[in-house]
Amino acid sequence: QVQLVESGGGLVQSGGSLRLSCAASGSIFSINSMGWFRQAPGRERELVATVITFNGRTNYADSVKGRFTISRDNAKNTVYLQMNNLKPEDTAVYYCNADEVITTSQRYLRLWGQGTLVTVSL
Repeated sequence: QVQLVESGGGLVQSGGSLRLSCAASGSIFSINSMGWFRQAPGRERELVATVITFNGRTNYADSVKGRFTISRDNAKNTVYLQMNNLKPEDTAVYYCNADEVITTSQRYLRLWGQGTLVTVSL
């Protein structure tokens, strides 16, 4: 069984920074990509950033380009999201995901973490 455990959310003032972490645990053989999505109240879940684990290629939502940086540590099956110059509109629950996870016994197309709340005040 694979679990994604997020950490690092919290309350920050506008212009501040936070760093989110997401660690995948279990008997993992490989993960194709990991990423972050977010969901604000009354809105649909949206992509924030993704990274392909084997080559480090990244993809960002236009709204976070230049402010957020996604990175990964393959040895730890962990992905990070460094968020700088945060704005009130970044307030949301942030979800980690992992795509095409292969373990010693199973293959998962997509897994989600439980979510971590980020609140940006004025």
